[in-house]
Amino acid sequence: MRLLIFFLLMNIAAYSQQTDVNHQLCKIVDMEQNTQQHRMNIAARTQASANTDVTYYKCFWEVDPAVNYIKGSVTISFKALADLSVITFDLQAALTTDSVYYHGSPVNFTRPSNAVTINLPSLINIGSIDSITIYYQGAPPNSGFGSFVRTSHSGVPVIWTLSEPYGAMDWWPCKNGLDDKADSLDVYVTAPSIYKSASNGLLQEELPLNGGTQTRTHWKHRYPIASYLVCFAVTNFSVFNNSVQVGTTNLPMVTYCYPENLTDFQNGTQNVLDALQLFSNYFGEYPFIKEKYGHVQFGWGGGMEHQTSTFVINTTEFLVAHELGHQWFGDKITCASWEHIWLNEGFATYLSRIYMEQKYPADVIANRMAVIEDITSLPNGSVKVDDTTNVGRIFSGRLSYNKGSYLLNMLRVKLGDSAFFNGIRKYQKDPKVIYGFARTADLQRNLEEVSGQDLTAFFDQWFTGQGYPSYRLSWAQMGSSSVKIRMEQETSDPSVHFFALTVPLLFKNATQQKLVLVNNTFNGEEFLEHLGFIPDTVIIDPEYNLVTKNNVVQKVATPNSGNPGVTVYPNPIQDPLTIYLHDFNETSAELRLFNMAGQLVYRKRLQLVNGTEIVYVNMNFLARGTYVLKINSGKFTYSKKLLK
Repeated sequence: MRLLIFFLLMNIAAYSQQTDVNHQLCKIVDMEQNTQQHRMNIAARTQASANTDVTYYKCFWEVDPAVNYIKGSVTISFKALADLSVITFDLQAALTTDSVYYHGSPVNFTRPSNAVTINLPSLINIGSIDSITIYYQGAPPNSGFGSFVRTSHSGVPVIWTLSEPYGAMDWWPCKNGLDDKADSLDVYVTAPSIYKSASNGLLQEELPLNGGTQTRTHWKHRYPIASYLVCFAVTNFSVFNNSVQVGTTNLPMVTYCYPENLTDFQNGTQNVLDALQLFSNYFGEYPFIKEKYGHVQFGWGGGMEHQTSTFVINTTEFLVAHELGHQWFGDKITCASWEHIWLNEGFATYLSRIYMEQKYPADVIANRMAVIEDITSLPNGSVKVDDTTNVGRIFSGRLSYNKGSYLLNMLRVKLGDSAFFNGIRKYQKDPKVIYGFARTADLQRNLEEVSGQDLTAFFDQWFTGQGYPSYRLSWAQMGSSSVKIRMEQETSDPSVHFFALTVPLLFKNATQQKLVLVNNTFNGEEFLEHLGFIPDTVIIDPEYNLVTKNNVVQKVATPNSGNPGVTVYPNPIQDPLTIYLHDFNETSAELRLFNMAGQLVYRKRLQLVNGTEIVYVNMNFLARGTYVLKINSGKFTYSKKLLK
């Protein structure tokens, strides 16, 4: 799950070493996915009432890190979306529901599997705002690393939560699905006074209780939040504060870390402060600008993007950049189904790449090659999750993370930087999804509105479709300055018969080079490109921006029909005028352009390479009218009337 795939990065000195780590990361992903599979069978669905809109959670939790136990109450405020007499919320069957209160009085409830169903004493009318309070306690189940973990660090007890994807109900009553965010949240954690408690939002108070033996810590969060992003952690944290200028706001950065790792966290915090500024410039203001961003150390090998309070094992740059990126993509805008988890994970992976590539430009190519090698290590697999009951499939490092990030990279190539980033910023501000839930179609809609392009085929191929293309490029020299290109491809999976892509091609020789972009829309498509020099080498996708594999480049002889010919276009003349001479027997030719009065207005002597040349002539100096183009080469003559 989560950022497991970056666990080993904490021990490597340079990002460029990821090439060696990539295969090990995939093995770790597989291992931890397998440990979670049986947990999915317990709690893969929500039973909570769909006819309520949760507006607020008020949570009182009492824990001791030395004991795997939680006791507390959760008040759930909601708006009735229909007339209600029965309400259901999700809660793990292993936890005991002591009582449920409505308007200060106990009410009847039942405990179907992993749920609390409340029988209301009177009808709640549609549109009404109301609330109930559930009192409960017990030992939350712990599968693998679990959603509620009690363990230790350096011999000191610690408790932390990690609810993604279906685990919030393991330790607190809530709506467990991806269809309802609470508008706000208050968390009160009571724990032995030797510990500190971290959670979402802003710290309000740390209140001594029971003669100072306990402390109740109050955190307030006033942004919409999905239930799986609610969190707390308790141990003997060291706490330190930083801040960073984000636009006009001096944003607090608060870190809770284990005392034995204080120096490491202090030294590493500047990385995330730099990333906060970078991502705000690219994608818009930090989404929770009125509160804070925070790091909380926990013992799991990776990170979890709890809203405003990211849990991390350390401050490895790729890790902290990835988790910070989730505050925009995953927290502010959350996938509306685990089918669309790439909107969380693909984006966060892409943002971490932006950060790392700007900081370590020398390592860009090697690391892109490693990621593409991972994506293409199997011939199939879609970014769209085809089995949301399978944790391993949801959090596939190859598909949801890496291929999802490359889907974005290929969109950037296709749309260009301006349309791509403006479209992403529009998506971030879209009133239909802002601080809510989104599907891939919502991102597509915003990108299309900004770019003016229809992206249906692209998403059909790269989100729903499986596999990748392998290109066979053949090219021929056309005269002294142009080339003819033919693009053919095979696909690795039959779900896509052809991938339409904007393909970067680098033409070069010992002293010159030029990058051209060909918009390849069908198999066997041909292109004529003006370079201005004679290349000897062609490289497909030289900067590794596309998901491709096993590409082949072949130079072929210049086509020769044996009959000299001339093609001139466009007519009427538009700049530049293209004149294509082919299959000439001579090594030179002369172009002359006359007006209708017989006056010479343009003249050019051409050297022919293998009897071929393509000439691009700027004709903006000509007045409107009719002209005659004449070409002579040895005994060959050509004449054509042109309009301007």
